[in-house]
Amino acid sequence: MVLALALLQAVALPQAASAQFFSDRPAPVPPGSIPDVPSGPAISLAPPSGPASTPLLPAPLTQPPVANVAPPVPSPVQAAPTGPAQGVLALTARYGKDMPVINSGLVWRVYSDRPDETGAFKLIREDRGATPNIVLPPGNYVVHVALGLVSAVRPVTIKSETDREAFVLPAGGLRIEGRVGTSKIPQNQISFSIYKGSQFEGGERTPLLPSVPAGDVVLLQEGTYYIISNYGDANSVVRSDIRVQASKLTDVTITHRAAVITMKLVSDKGGEALANTAWSVITPAGDVIKESIGAFPRVTLAEGEYRAIAKNEGKVFERPFNVVNGVDGEIEVIAR
Repeated sequence: MVLALALLQAVALPQAASAQFFSDRPAPVPPGSIPDVPSGPAISLAPPSGPASTPLLPAPLTQPPVANVAPPVPSPVQAAPTGPAQGVLALTARYGKDMPVINSGLVWRVYSDRPDETGAFKLIREDRGATPNIVLPPGNYVVHVALGLVSAVRPVTIKSETDREAFVLPAGGLRIEGRVGTSKIPQNQISFSIYKGSQFEGGERTPLLPSVPAGDVVLLQEGTYYIISNYGDANSVVRSDIRVQASKLTDVTITHRAAVITMKLVSDKGGEALANTAWSVITPAGDVIKESIGAFPRVTLAEGEYRAIAKNEGKVFERPFNVVNGVDGEIEVIAR
């Protein structure tokens, strides 16, 4: 009987140990929240073999009293931002495929790719940097870039990454000044109008730039243009064809053959000018070049032959005169 009791205890002990092993395991963790376990050698859960394979039960076998401990309060967790991912639009422009990057003067504008209820495309961003990096939500946009009168436009799609867009703007600079004889014409006495194409091409055209001051640099697309130069406001007009090249500054000097003439009506030679005189300058063929009222009118005329006609107190007086290139002068008309 003692032997049977010993055998029964031998069989019951491993079962009790096995029951304690599984009851001590923690509760299962939900999928997706299990932390990554570093790789390494596999861990065997099987009990070791040999005489010491039987697990030892703790003594005494009585369950210790359970302390009434409040569960720990979890520390607050900072919520991760939930906003949409941002993309970067990296922009550059060149004068040509194998030409340098444009480093100034650019105006970048990013528009919505769809018009609003008024039919206009909403402006999203504007930047005047040479190589801007514009942060935008993912989506479709339209990019417009301008350098002077040269521009380009392109639709783009932004994702949550960097989109690099390179534009080609074949632009060149144009700077104009005027001369008469050996002298530079003052800026306030001359103006220039710029037209696309050659002056010898047919058809009426509207000027790209109707009044360009002397010495200013204008940016134009590479190509052929013609300039109408007006010295004064009479008949000293010169037309010139020019060629603008990408990435280069083209300096143009337009030479006028003209002079500035001052007119006055006097009672005697060298006398005082009579006020309230109406003036007309005409060609030998009778074409009226300039009309004005005053005691000392000034007129810029192309070189050639003219007649000055003065009207004062109902009387008419006239005198022929010549204009010599670059020689400003004074014309007296004797009231007799």
